[in-house]
Amino acid sequence: MGCRFCNNELKNVFLDLGNSPPANSFLKKDELEEPEAYYPLKAYFCDKCFLVQVKEYKKSNEIFSDKYAYFSSYSKYWLEHSKKYAENASKRFGIDKSKKVIEIASNDGYLLQYFKKNEVPVLGIEPSANTAKIAREKGIESIIEFFGSELADNLVKNNIMADLLIGNNVLAHVPDINDFVTGLEKILKKNGVITMEFPHLMNLIEKNQFDTIYHEHFSYFSFYTAKSIFEARDLEIFDAEELETHGGSLRIYAKHAKDKTKKIMPSVDALLQKESDAGMYDARYYKNFKRKAEKIKYDLLDFLIDLKRKGEKIMGYGAAAKGNTLLNYCSIKKDLIPCVIDVIPFKQGKYLPGSHIPIMAEENLKKIKPNYILILPWNHKKEIFERLEYMKEFGTKFVTTIPYLEVSSGS
Repeated sequence: MGCRFCNNELKNVFLDLGNSPPANSFLKKDELEEPEAYYPLKAYFCDKCFLVQVKEYKKSNEIFSDKYAYFSSYSKYWLEHSKKYAENASKRFGIDKSKKVIEIASNDGYLLQYFKKNEVPVLGIEPSANTAKIAREKGIESIIEFFGSELADNLVKNNIMADLLIGNNVLAHVPDINDFVTGLEKILKKNGVITMEFPHLMNLIEKNQFDTIYHEHFSYFSFYTAKSIFEARDLEIFDAEELETHGGSLRIYAKHAKDKTKKIMPSVDALLQKESDAGMYDARYYKNFKRKAEKIKYDLLDFLIDLKRKGEKIMGYGAAAKGNTLLNYCSIKKDLIPCVIDVIPFKQGKYLPGSHIPIMAEENLKKIKPNYILILPWNHKKEIFERLEYMKEFGTKFVTTIPYLEVSSGS
């Protein structure tokens, strides 16, 4: 297996999470008795470019189908984050009615809707038909295709290019990263700007976020590696921000290398230095991560088994992909967690892959009155704490596992 960026032979295992079904392959009741596909969930790191990556066992067109289960607009905090971005980007780069904004992996129109409200011409590119359908219902023009150099060529032929080209949490989902970034370079106007957001690999390692590794995420990026990938396609990163979203993300700003209208901001060298100081440009930094994941596994299992023996009631909250990585890695079934609550109607009535834990609507919390709620999408815990404030009257406590096992009142 060669590195998907530099083609260097991959010899170094970053983390082996065993075999697991795809994290978003939710099951219907009549599918529970059928064979279920499991794939190795093993991440490698490249000792040349330091890209962490998993093999493409399940093809993108199987993962991002018309049954894709993630809808961005269900998170209030993510909508607030997106609205703020739209306002700031419009002001900084002069985005108005005369400009074109294109978003790749536009999902249900969660972001483009804020540009459209200001009459900015927008285009969404989204491979999942069910989420793109919601965007279209909002009046957002959406192409239901995977983005790459071929689609970029077709867009350019039709005189469709971007003044502002956006991709939030899409880089990790791309199996052919070189072709993808080539496509970015092709549809970006001469003086246009690309912004990309993605979880920072440094946070994954230093905050034990191993559950963000799943088959849908093909790659995990440091700033250095992302910068190298863009530079290889004649794109230059001129600014970068560290964000709190998704447990700690980066937002990069890129331009054509030949575009001299934008100066390189001090943030670029500062972030490279931060990674260097942490040791990210040394292969030793990526070794021994397994022990951190194992500690969380053993601590969580001990905790749940102890609750079971005491007769305490515990439920999961949030049928998130990262939660499925955690549950399957820890071999947790419905004998320890009898159900998981989720607010997305598309998931309710289905079952988690691998563990076969049923997914129920939130109204069941008041009926069951659990003693503990295990929050699986820990990156949304603040929003979940606020949403479930009413559970305090039952004395319910909240459990999170990242970066370590913690029990709290939710305040």
